[in-house]
Amino acid sequence: MKDYSVYFKKPSLKEARRRSREPSNINYDGLYVPDDMHGIGKGKKYYIRTYGCQGNQADGETISGILELLGYEKSDNFENSHIILLNTCAIRENAHNKVFGEVGALKKLKANNPEIVIGVCGCMAQEEGVVEKLLRTYPQVDLIFGTHNINRIPILLREALFSKEKVVEVLSIAGEVIENLPVARESKLKAWVNIMFGCDKFCTYCIVPFTRGKERSRLKEDIISEVEGLVKDGYQEVTLLGQNVNAYGQDLDTGYDFANLLEEVAKTGIPRIRFVTSHPWNFSDEMIRVIAEYDNIMPYIHLPIQSGDDDILAKMSRRYTVEEYKGLYYKLRNRVKNCSITTDIIVGFPGESEAQFENTLKLVKELDFDSAYTFIYSPREGTPASKMRDDVTHDDKKVRLQKLIKEVSASALKINKEYVGRTLKVLVEGTSKKNEKILSGYSEENKLVNFKGRKDDIGKIIKVKITGAKTWTLQGEQVDG
Repeated sequence: MKDYSVYFKKPSLKEARRRSREPSNINYDGLYVPDDMHGIGKGKKYYIRTYGCQGNQADGETISGILELLGYEKSDNFENSHIILLNTCAIRENAHNKVFGEVGALKKLKANNPEIVIGVCGCMAQEEGVVEKLLRTYPQVDLIFGTHNINRIPILLREALFSKEKVVEVLSIAGEVIENLPVARESKLKAWVNIMFGCDKFCTYCIVPFTRGKERSRLKEDIISEVEGLVKDGYQEVTLLGQNVNAYGQDLDTGYDFANLLEEVAKTGIPRIRFVTSHPWNFSDEMIRVIAEYDNIMPYIHLPIQSGDDDILAKMSRRYTVEEYKGLYYKLRNRVKNCSITTDIIVGFPGESEAQFENTLKLVKELDFDSAYTFIYSPREGTPASKMRDDVTHDDKKVRLQKLIKEVSASALKINKEYVGRTLKVLVEGTSKKNEKILSGYSEENKLVNFKGRKDDIGKIIKVKITGAKTWTLQGEQVDG
C-alpha cells in the first residue's frame, strides 16, 4: 500500500475524546480562497449526497455554498459532475454500508473520467477505520476531510486538483466556531441555523461526541443576526440545530442559556421556530415557559428516550430515569398547547433482557408518542458500548424491533385520528410527490398534511381542515380565512 503520510492527517478517537476547558475560538475569517481557485469551477458542476441528520444537511448546504463561491454549479446526478462528494453519517452501521456501496459504484465512473474528483467527508471521515478502509480499498477516492475543516475546502480541493495525489485532512480536536461561511440553502422557505456544535454527553453507544467534538456555542449576536437576515429574505421557518440544544451557552459561561436564546429568536418575528435535538437531562422549566408563551415557537418536541428501562438507561449513560423522563413528558403535554412529541428508541442494547424490552413497550403504550425513530442497536467502534458483551441475538433484535414499530404505529395513528375535524395552520411547501394535484406541507405540530388547495399559496402559511388520517400523514382541504 502506498504511503500517503505526506498528505495524510489521521483521525484519532483518542484525541477526539479529550475535552479542553479553554473557551472555543470564534473565527470570523476562517475561509481562505487561494488566488488560483477563484472561478476554478466556472462551467463545471458538482454533486453532493448528504446522509444522516439535520446537522449533516446544514453542513451540506455550507459545502455547496463554498463550491458555488468557487464557480461550480450544482448537479442532480453523478454523470455530468466534475466533483462528487459524499457527506456521510456515522450513527449506524447501515449508514456505513450505504456509503461504501456508493463509493464502490463510482469506480467505473472514475475509470472513464480520471479528472473527476471524488471525495468523502462528514462524520464517517472522522473514524480511523473508515479512512484506512477508504485508502486501502477504494483508490477512486481523491479527497477525504472531516466535520471540523469544511472551511478549508478551497485549499484541500486545490491540492487534489493540482497535485493529482490523494488529499486527506481530518482534525480530531475541535476548538473553533467558524463564522461567515457561505450557505447555499436547499429551501427558500425553511432554513437550518446552527446554534452550537459538538456534544459532551458521551452516551455509551454514541459516536457523535467523537466525530463532532466538544460542545461549542455560537455567540447569540451571530445567531440572531442570521435569523434576522432570514426574516428579511422572507423565510417562514428556522430550525435551531445542535446535538443537544439544551446545552447551548454552557461553554460560554455567561449565564445566557437556550431558553434566553429561544425567546430572543422568537422576538425576531420569524413566523415559525423549531429546534432539534433536546436531551431530557437538562430540559429546563424556563424552556417550557418560553415554548408555551410564544406562538411562533412550534409545539413540537423531539425528545429521545432510547429505552424504557432504568438499568439500560444507566448502561447507556443517559443521566435520567424513566420516571424523570415521564415527568418531563407530562409537563410538556400539560403546559404546551397541542404539543406533539416524538422520540428515539434503541432495541437490543447489550444485555437487554426480554423483560427490559417489555418495559420499553409498556412506556410506549403509556406515553402515546406522535412518532418514534426506532433502531436496532449498532455497535460503533471506539464507544464504551462496543466493548460490552452483545448477548442479544440478531433475530431477537429484529423481533423486538417489529413489536416496537407496531406499538409506535398504533400510537401515531391514534393521535392522528384525533386531528380529524380540526383546522390546522400549514406551511405549504409544494405539491405531493405522489400526486401533483395535491398540495403538501407541515402543520405547527410537525404533521405532514396532504390537501386540496390553491397552488398560488405555495410558500404561505394557510388553514387546512383535516378530513382524514393515516399513520404518518393527515389529509385535508384548504379553507379560507
